[in-house]
Amino acid sequence: MADRLMKVNAYTTLDLVDAVAKGHDFEMEAFAVVNATAAKKNPDSVELQFELDNMTEEHLPAHMETIQLTPAQARAIATDLEKHAKRVEEASGDDEETA
Repeated sequence: MADRLMKVNAYTTLDLVDAVAKGHDFEMEAFAVVNATAAKKNPDSVELQFELDNMTEEHLPAHMETIQLTPAQARAIATDLEKHAKRVEEASGDDEETA
């Protein structure tokens, strides 16, 4: 796994979503970038990546989290996301889809 930070571009799954980082002695609200990807050639896992914008944060150095998932694990997360998205939409009366 290469040491790199995520680039926000047209291929990033989500950019500038609300995020919170919590530690023992801090809680920080920030924007975040989220990306789901796999290697272009011979992928062996799905990667879920996220990075918080820490330009004003003193507790977290710049870094990106990457979770490597099997296809089954990625589908399990996708299923849970769909289930919870539906619950939130029903509770708020908002059935709008966003990209």
